[in-house]
Amino acid sequence: MTIQTGDKLPETTLVKVTESGPEQVSTADYFKGRKVALFSVPGAFTPTCSAKHLPGFVDKADELKAKGVDEIVCTAVNDAFVMGAWGKNAQAGGAVTMLADGNGDFAEAVGLTMDGKAFGMGKRGQRFSMIVNDGVVEQLNVEAPGEFKVSSADHMLEQL
Repeated sequence: MTIQTGDKLPETTLVKVTESGPEQVSTADYFKGRKVALFSVPGAFTPTCSAKHLPGFVDKADELKAKGVDEIVCTAVNDAFVMGAWGKNAQAGGAVTMLADGNGDFAEAVGLTMDGKAFGMGKRGQRFSMIVNDGVVEQLNVEAPGEFKVSSADHMLEQL
């Protein structure tokens, strides 16, 4: 079942990319007590994700934070090393925290997976964004397949 506005995030483990290496984080602990703008992409270094999605949140980070967002998080079904390299490549450090969902457990737990087998990608997370306040989803924006509109940083700014 797909997560809905008003639902609490399910308990899963993601991997935070840090300078000292991968660090496992519990969603219950990580999202507790703060407002987080989270967005998910089908894959690091993929065309739309690299050209528009991640750069949009990097560029709009200060505006999002000025509207009450404590942290901006990017997640994808990639390992922590790929997410770290992608974050460095996109100069996301300090603006966007990269959380790896290497096994797709988070995407599956929120009911937002997609089948990327036709593209050699296997099971991935859909393209979506959400505002999570103290572990509860306040806004949820799920893209139609192949689109990039409602999960953008610009759209999220309009919602805040």
